[in-house]
Amino acid sequence: MTVHHGDLTLDWFGYATLRIEADGFVAVTDPGRYGVLDGTWTPDTEGVGHPPATDYTARDADLVCVTHDHHYDSDGVRRVASEDATVLAFDAVDAANIDRDVEPVADLPYDVRRVHTGQELSVGPAEVRVLPARNLPDGPNATDGVPMHPEGFGCGFELSLAGETVVWTGDSDVLEFHADLDPSVFCPPIGRSFTMDRHAAAALAGEMRPELVLPIHYNTFEALEADSGAFAADVARRSVPVVLDEGGVE
Repeated sequence: MTVHHGDLTLDWFGYATLRIEADGFVAVTDPGRYGVLDGTWTPDTEGVGHPPATDYTARDADLVCVTHDHHYDSDGVRRVASEDATVLAFDAVDAANIDRDVEPVADLPYDVRRVHTGQELSVGPAEVRVLPARNLPDGPNATDGVPMHPEGFGCGFELSLAGETVVWTGDSDVLEFHADLDPSVFCPPIGRSFTMDRHAAAALAGEMRPELVLPIHYNTFEALEADSGAFAADVARRSVPVVLDEGGVE
């Protein structure tokens, strides 16, 4: 289904791929991987809530945002990006460090801009802020104090468009500054591995008080399996509006 909020329409394609549109301008976060855009994705466990695989080649995105190596998929970028798209790739994304067949970011045929944490910039009508993202050394996503996503490995994005603000945290635990953000739509990861889990994300939503919560980055594979219904109930109990987008693109 398509989620509507104000002048925004939002579609979760699976994994971390979120399409945001307003007034004819399209932004997409972390497109591709695991077959969510080429029609080959299948669940590890039957019955999980997740959009079905879609063979998607709309190539209508004006803005593509890539948070880190694990989410960089050059084929996915090519499937969503228009010919004159701007691609914002976190400055640590490096094809040489990725154990998949991907093109170097610099070889993509778009306006590619490397971005860093704390940077603010405009792309067409969109205002973009690059957010810190990391796992904590003493948190559940670290082994012997070594986080899976250390500081400087990746980022999140805050996108402001048509008077609304969407926050995608990237692959991150809950960080102290998150509670100070003021998004219209908060899109947290709720998988049980690599990021904040559904309990931490629900608690953060209660602190943020966004106008709407739309979770992403869960149930794509076994390690990300999460009870999205329980998450939605937890958020709703905090008197925060929440929606699940698990039915596929309309």
